[in-house]
Amino acid sequence: MKQPDFKDLILFEDDDFVVINKPPFLATLDERVGNAPNILRLARQYHPDMQACHRLDKETSGALALAKNPEAYRHLSMQFENRQVQKLYHAVAWGVHQFDNKLVDRSIETTTKGKARLAYKGKPAETYFTTLETFARHTLVQCVPITGRMHQIRLHLMYLQAPIVNDTLYGGEEFYLSSLKKRFNVKEGDVEQPFIKRFALHAARLIFTRLNDEEITVEAPYPKDFRVLVDVLQQNR
Repeated sequence: MKQPDFKDLILFEDDDFVVINKPPFLATLDERVGNAPNILRLARQYHPDMQACHRLDKETSGALALAKNPEAYRHLSMQFENRQVQKLYHAVAWGVHQFDNKLVDRSIETTTKGKARLAYKGKPAETYFTTLETFARHTLVQCVPITGRMHQIRLHLMYLQAPIVNDTLYGGEEFYLSSLKKRFNVKEGDVEQPFIKRFALHAARLIFTRLNDEEITVEAPYPKDFRVLVDVLQQNR
């Protein structure tokens, strides 16, 4: 994967914070294995004191906030800890669903294999879901997590029997264009590839307060793969 130019990712910047539109397939922090590039390394080439105030899964795209100094990092970290940051995600889920600010209140615990599960003895987790648009076999869902547990949105959508497209870890099947287009042909000798190469989850909006208590709202446009997926579903209702 070609390494992006950090400047090209910036959606908002002031003296204390940078909010970027994180591309998919790039981890927020160092991974346990290997020496692959990540957002924090790129950020520190841009500003040496940068810290990530939260993280997004490697495959998740969208709004990610970083702090340029320790005071800013503490300020935003406390907002996350006190659930004062408003996070809004979009997901393309399997099935046709009508969610109207539907609350899922199911506890989550992490397992030793980098996976999480719903568990009564886990940590409390709450997410609100609202249908934005329905298609022939899929739904574009707005997801507003109140807590920030590992894989929370993915698990809660699985619980609603609306797993995210391509989220094979949590029940979401891969999506193939041939399932929509009857006349879709693959070249002889080729094998059809999934239409999107990651689970379809995007952090679309982030709202937090700056050090002077001014509220900031940052919107993150869809990356190409997510935008094209939604376009194709809209064109083939």
